Amino acid sequence: MSDTSTAPSGVNKLYFAVWRWHFYAGLYVIPFLIMLAITGVLMVWFTAIAPEYGERLAVAPQAQTLSIADQASAALATHPEGKIGQYIAPHDAQTPAMFRVDLAEGQRMIALDPYTGAVLRDTENGATWYTMANDIHGTLLIGDLGDRLVEIAASLGLLLVITGLYLVWPRNGTGLRSLLLPDLRAKGRAWWKSLHGVLGFWISLGLVFFLISGLAWAGIWGGKYVQAWSTFPAAKWDNVPLSDAKHKDMDMTADDTVPWALEQTPMPMSGSDAGVDGLPMGMPVSLENIVALGRAIGFQGRFQVALPGDDGGVWTLSQDSMSYDGPDPTADRTVHIDQYTGKILAQVGFADYSLAGKSMAVGIALHEGQMGLWNVVVNIAFCGVVVFVCVSGVVMWWKRRPAGALRLAAPPMPAGVPLRGVALIALVLGVAFPMLGLTLAAVLLVDFLVLQNVPKMKRAFS
Repeated sequence: MSDTSTAPSGVNKLYFAVWRWHFYAGLYVIPFLIMLAITGVLMVWFTAIAPEYGERLAVAPQAQTLSIADQASAALATHPEGKIGQYIAPHDAQTPAMFRVDLAEGQRMIALDPYTGAVLRDTENGATWYTMANDIHGTLLIGDLGDRLVEIAASLGLLLVITGLYLVWPRNGTGLRSLLLPDLRAKGRAWWKSLHGVLGFWISLGLVFFLISGLAWAGIWGGKYVQAWSTFPAAKWDNVPLSDAKHKDMDMTADDTVPWALEQTPMPMSGSDAGVDGLPMGMPVSLENIVALGRAIGFQGRFQVALPGDDGGVWTLSQDSMSYDGPDPTADRTVHIDQYTGKILAQVGFADYSLAGKSMAVGIALHEGQMGLWNVVVNIAFCGVVVFVCVSGVVMWWKRRPAGALRLAAPPMPAGVPLRGVALIALVLGVAFPMLGLTLAAVLLVDFLVLQNVPKMKRAFS
């Protein structure tokens, strides 16, 4: 936006230019940040505090559990027309076992008392408040278009943080105190401005972390730009036939449960002589025996067993932070087993991930509040501060705008702004984050072709 008519003379020209960018970025970003914060709190609540499928319901421990086969039969009895698609071992001796029953249309998640076979909860897979919040959080319930809109908001959010830090940095004789502590004695807009700047500064690093770790899930920067070259290479599985399916296909609903570093990696395929010793030769390849093999090779506590989906499918044992299984991301582990021979075809753990994969494994755990109660409390408090900073920005604009004027009252852009350094920063950000670059280019194009040639619109957006 290049309106220069109202800019005062003798001012820090770059300051006013950056303030103007901060303002216009905020117009788009603020509604999205509020949405992301609210849905983020809901997602943390319905996973860490009140899981909806019943995996944290209390059961009374007894001397012995039913066999896995008997548990599966009890779960399947609720929907005899279905078949078992997944088994999830209990967190501990006082929590239920989980079974996913696959039907002709949809799946059911069954929380089962492993001692008595009693069904404690029967929920449609994906029909939860968590899934709704997750879908809004990532796609606004409108698929790829929503994903792109959220990615634009997250990318512009990075610009918002950078410009905000420049604006609040002490200058003209003000000390660090104005940056670190709010002036609670101020009145009116000055009070809001002080709180907005100080809280914005304190959450800036955390906001960058949340935005970048969230962008890694986005369709363009994550799926096409980062994840593509950070994927675990299936070539490490020597002489193992590969399927056309990818690990991402194991996600049965909008809930992402497969480790980020594995999502784009092809699945191994059953039906060959490949693999290393797993089940003893001659032992039936059954759910009971696969679970026992998982325990024998080191899976403890909660872990998941996905049954083969077709003739070429494999048994998959997994324990990862994306599914709230292990105690921390470093315990991530995935093992694939041939459905015919019981041989182990492939296995990968946290140590096998690339640097980006390891960073994302830890980053996602922190992002989703999976590192313990402290992580849950910090994330919820952080989301609350984000909402306040957004609201305070709107209040500051409301108090500054000309009363009754049909215009946005954007900060003025002075003439003669030094653009070389600014253009370089914009170029670097645009290359690093494609949707940010495309958005900035689109805004400049609209400004040049439309706003500068339609006086009424030029004034309305100034």
